[in-house]
Amino acid sequence: MIVRSIICLFGLLFYCGDLASQSTPEPKIQDNSFLLEEAYNQEAGVVQHIFNFTHLFDSDEWVATFTQEWPIKSQRHQFSYTLSGTSISGFDNSSPGFGDIAINYRLQAVGSGETRLAIAPRVSLLLPTGDELFGHGYGGTGIQFNLPVSYELLPKLVAHWNAGTTLVPNAKNEFGQKASVTGFNAAQGLIWLARPNFNVMLETVWNNSESVIAANLTERVNDVLISPGVRWAHNFKSGLQIVPGIAIPIGVGPTSGEKGILFYLSLEHPFRKLAE
Repeated sequence: MIVRSIICLFGLLFYCGDLASQSTPEPKIQDNSFLLEEAYNQEAGVVQHIFNFTHLFDSDEWVATFTQEWPIKSQRHQFSYTLSGTSISGFDNSSPGFGDIAINYRLQAVGSGETRLAIAPRVSLLLPTGDELFGHGYGGTGIQFNLPVSYELLPKLVAHWNAGTTLVPNAKNEFGQKASVTGFNAAQGLIWLARPNFNVMLETVWNNSESVIAANLTERVNDVLISPGVRWAHNFKSGLQIVPGIAIPIGVGPTSGEKGILFYLSLEHPFRKLAE
């Protein structure tokens, strides 16, 4: 019943996307993956606002994020920040709350959204704004590296890969005990451009993370999610592009049995007039 409902929903969204593409065929959707990064920095003079909400049913956990991306003079350099809110199970008196803040810099090292290959490494400073008493943050300042690579396999099929690591030298648990924790992540995404304004997506994400269980003692866990989804665009003469999306994350391997739903929304628009 659930699978049939999902198929019907995706069919309806495909129909809506087809209508949208007939009325406004350009610009196409490009930098709007859900669970991983595409290697395309923001163009000069264009800002992007990204909202993401994921709810996992089995664990009854959810994460909401807001990211704002700004080019620094040109597409080569990009500044962004990410705010998060979360609700994590398994903590006494657990309640929703703000998570850690990420301050991000990305370098467009190779290519762009107009080339077949693009590479854009990112470095992030993680600020301990989340309350570790409820599992909302690391409890210490950290640093994160991620390497997004994007490649056009076929004119209507694009692949994206991510690989990264996170280091928090003085992470803290709900009892105030500290330890150094590291994490690793890898992801792969395939985007089928069914229409310029309607895309079908399949994302696979692996996270290997540590948590503090005692002073100088950590525990490591693995999470794997496969997430089919769709995204579609609404383009306006002002240059505003609105991209909603929906996906169904499904746990496999160590996360087998987990299911959820993901909602995505992006607003992208010029913030200044570029010289012709």
